[in-house]
Amino acid sequence: MAKKASKSKTKTRASKKAAAPKTGVVTRQWARLRYWWRRVLMWAVSLFIFSILIFIVINPPFTWTMVGEKRRLGQVDHQWVPIEQVAPVMRRSVVAAEDANFCLHWGFDVEAIRDAIAEGAGRGASTISQQTVKNVYFWQGRSWPRKALETLMTPLVEMTWSKRRILEVYLNVAEFDEGVFGIEAAARHYFGVGPENLTAVQAARLAAVLPNPKERSASKPSAALRRRASAILDGAATIRGESRAACFAD
Repeated sequence: MAKKASKSKTKTRASKKAAAPKTGVVTRQWARLRYWWRRVLMWAVSLFIFSILIFIVINPPFTWTMVGEKRRLGQVDHQWVPIEQVAPVMRRSVVAAEDANFCLHWGFDVEAIRDAIAEGAGRGASTISQQTVKNVYFWQGRSWPRKALETLMTPLVEMTWSKRRILEVYLNVAEFDEGVFGIEAAARHYFGVGPENLTAVQAARLAAVLPNPKERSASKPSAALRRRASAILDGAATIRGESRAACFAD
């Protein structure tokens, strides 16, 4: 019996010795994995923040939509223009058309969101800030992952960019016709003038095509677009001189 007990103890010690190295290897592997995950997360967060800060002073050279359209069409029409060279009536028209409370919210228009929920899926509630984030950093189309990233990034852009900068970027990356990006290209494409010389009617028509630029024309407006442009014209005149235009006015 003593010999059997001794053998049993010897086997137990051997099994423990065999298990110990395996446990140590697994522990080291998990520690290494956690280390690299932390490093990847740190670099991802740093890149995320850098991508926001860099465009405070540097103009986005392209968007993913531009890249996609260039592949499809062969070329796109795009030239950056400072907001100072965009007619004030054009700035007001875009705000009146897309986000009348642009100067008053922090990235999300809660009132517009409530109205959109009440009216159903047919009404949008994206602010100019959200659309700028989507256009600059992400892809088009409806998807929950993209919307989640857009929702996360919009407040950070609002905290670091000025409202005037957000509007400047939006005006320069928005698509106004198939392959026509930015207000400089759009003004010359539709009316043969620079963005600084747009009239109130021209500005309202350009703003009116933004929800669906591939199916609407500012130079050959349908009856529906004329009605929308007329409403935008009135809206732009209304917000002139109000607090709703203070954040981007000269």
